[in-house]
Amino acid sequence: MAQESYKDKKVITIGIVRELTGLSERQIRYYEERKLIFPERTAGGSRKYSFSDIELLMDIAEKIEDGVQTYEIRQEMIKDKKKAEEARLRKKMIQGQLNAQFGVRKI
Repeated sequence: MAQESYKDKKVITIGIVRELTGLSERQIRYYEERKLIFPERTAGGSRKYSFSDIELLMDIAEKIEDGVQTYEIRQEMIKDKKKAEEARLRKKMIQGQLNAQFGVRKI
């Protein structure tokens, strides 16, 4: 099992995210409402973000500033995720074909 990168661990509070990004808490929550960002929630309901989330928030804010609508950003994110999944499956299929061709077996 692959170990989770430190960039993907959700340990940062919304207040720290606000300080790091310059975004207001309202903006951050709005991006969550628009399904652009997906923080984890603690048992008490507090949001927790990762460094990857912060990078994504900065990218979203830049696109918003350039006039891109949240709907367009979401559609682009869905398309990118689909492309990444297709690439992962293609790689897995090729690896399987190579393993079959050369008689490599997983242990």
